[in-house]
Amino acid sequence: MKEILAAIQSQDATSDDFANIPLPESYRAVTVHKDETEMFAGLATRDKDPRASLHLDQVPLPELGPGEALVAVMASSVNYNSVWTSIFEPLSTFAFLERYGRLSELTRRHDLPYHVIGSDLAGVVLRTGPGVNAWRPGDEVVAHCLSVELESSDGHNDTMLDPEQRIWGFETNFGGLAEIALVKSNQLMPKPDHLSWEEAAAPGLVNSTAYRQLVSRNGAGMKQGDNVLIWGASGGLGSYATQFALAGGANPICVVSSPEKAAICRSMGADAVIDRGAEGYRFWKDERTQDPREWKRFGSKIREFTSGEDIDIVFEHPGRETFGASVYVTRKGGTITTCASTSGYMHEYDNRYLWMSLKRIIGSHFANYREAWEANRLIAKGKIHPTLSKVYPLEETGQAAYDVHRNLHQGKVGVLALAPEEGLGVRDPEKRAQHLDAINRFRNV
Repeated sequence: MKEILAAIQSQDATSDDFANIPLPESYRAVTVHKDETEMFAGLATRDKDPRASLHLDQVPLPELGPGEALVAVMASSVNYNSVWTSIFEPLSTFAFLERYGRLSELTRRHDLPYHVIGSDLAGVVLRTGPGVNAWRPGDEVVAHCLSVELESSDGHNDTMLDPEQRIWGFETNFGGLAEIALVKSNQLMPKPDHLSWEEAAAPGLVNSTAYRQLVSRNGAGMKQGDNVLIWGASGGLGSYATQFALAGGANPICVVSSPEKAAICRSMGADAVIDRGAEGYRFWKDERTQDPREWKRFGSKIREFTSGEDIDIVFEHPGRETFGASVYVTRKGGTITTCASTSGYMHEYDNRYLWMSLKRIIGSHFANYREAWEANRLIAKGKIHPTLSKVYPLEETGQAAYDVHRNLHQGKVGVLALAPEEGLGVRDPEKRAQHLDAINRFRNV
């Protein structure tokens, strides 16, 4: 690993130099263990602690197959799927690995008694398998997390519809919270050259997810002038949705839970910010009964920021806690896009406000390669910026996941893998200087 790191840091190493570096037999990786899937049995979700379930293990280097690449991971980040994996909810990810392992002789590699997790990375290509022509050893890359087989016609209009679509590092093994990762070559994209390794690793999953959900024609198809309600607008997903709305000429109405998070949204350029903690909204009277009066009070607050207009698009991801309110406040003919359910999967809403007002609910899941590429291109152009707030070493990934699980973070939480310190990997300092305040926005909270 020292030889690999030295080549990356030299900036003078050629593709042949990288191709000739001997690969290690094993590497350090953050894992969960199959024999521990019941360790949190009987505990409430909030009380399940990723620091107990996430391990830093030395694992064997996986076999490289056709169309694949091995990447030296300089940095990664924590997403909610890493939290779900670590607490074995809503089910153990080993069920995903077992199913994938039955697909072919090659995919059998993924069905192991340990799961190397992580769905983001920034790093350097070490090896490519047969059939890979677009990438070479030494290329500096980031990876999106869509893994597809594309043997069915269903996925050839939109690869997210491939029956064998999976999220790398969540539904597959050998993820990005490690010193080396195994990816398919069509997961790779150029690393933005004005960002450090940890900054480049942070946007991946959430940036692409927000792009499809809000901007793409596969999602809400946002246009100029739209009023966009964004839940958790300073968080991992919401911080990118807020930037897309502002960059696209829409009017984001940012919902947050504290004055500090409200300040972050305003620093991004958002004028309309609702601190739901300060307003004291209680959308549920109890576990089974919602309170429509609170939906109406919330809608009235929104209209204060929109000159009396209702919401065109709701950017939904909290799920059960907020979904009834989201459906209610959307304008006639408007759209609710949903990509997750961090407060619960069983959504409830009053269907009268959906069917009689011709509203649409659109399910949105990650992004196809083109959408991920466009989202990364906007990062590279300095139109959208990382929302990295804190960085941990690989050894402390459990704490990083705990922060996300308990909502102790802002934006994204990064993890250094091979990178020995923060701030490395910047190739265009002039462009960086132009955007430095925006790059550090979430660091300065």
